[in-house]
Amino acid sequence: MGTGVLTKPLGRSLGIVGTDTGVGKTALTAALYAYFRRHLSQTTVALHKPIQAGPGDREQFQTLFQLNQSPESLNPIYFRDPLAPPLAADREGVQIDLGLAWGTLSQLQRDHDLTLVETAGGLGSPMTWELTVADLMGDWRLPVILVVPVRLGCISQAVANMALARQCNLTVKGIVLNCGESRSPEEQQQWAPVEAIAQLTRVPVLGYLPYIPEPWSIEGLAAAAAALDLEYLGLQELCSMTGAATV
Repeated sequence: MGTGVLTKPLGRSLGIVGTDTGVGKTALTAALYAYFRRHLSQTTVALHKPIQAGPGDREQFQTLFQLNQSPESLNPIYFRDPLAPPLAADREGVQIDLGLAWGTLSQLQRDHDLTLVETAGGLGSPMTWELTVADLMGDWRLPVILVVPVRLGCISQAVANMALARQCNLTVKGIVLNCGESRSPEEQQQWAPVEAIAQLTRVPVLGYLPYIPEPWSIEGLAAAAAALDLEYLGLQELCSMTGAATV
């Protein structure tokens, strides 16, 4: 899939992937967007959901934020039924055009300094009957953050998903441990110990994304992202180029 003629250097992109569906990718994406909009005031930031099946993320982003982009660029491929994308596409009798999603992302990269790309499902979820999320992120050469839910069994999920990420040659910038429910420090450490996960996966753990009791609060979302070690994302150069505060 070609990217066409570039009118200016491409902006950076960062993929938000997870170990499964419902693990907190949307919460992290919204928190990062709120944080970057607040602290990188001179930087243009876009959101991209390549494929969505059933109502959910795109509607939440449109409700939360005043997006400086079109609805089609936010979500170029949409299916009615909340199923795996190839199943949802089969139900509607259509084929998934990943070229459309890639072209949309390429345009966002031309028009914005940073694009956050939230995927569907987990790394092993099918995007088509031939490609998984991990395949797609590898083909698009997007660095990613892996979201792991803080719950019993999450250590093995992190290790297994990192094995898949390496198989697909993904660049994983870090792991975020998401507290989808209120968790005590003891629960966080017992179920998702940072040191053990970092050692077993050989990937930096950016920290715990705290439970966000008011997910509609921009201030609350930005504060949640501020709890993470965002320096691992390598955005210092972007910050200096735009004259924004260092992340």
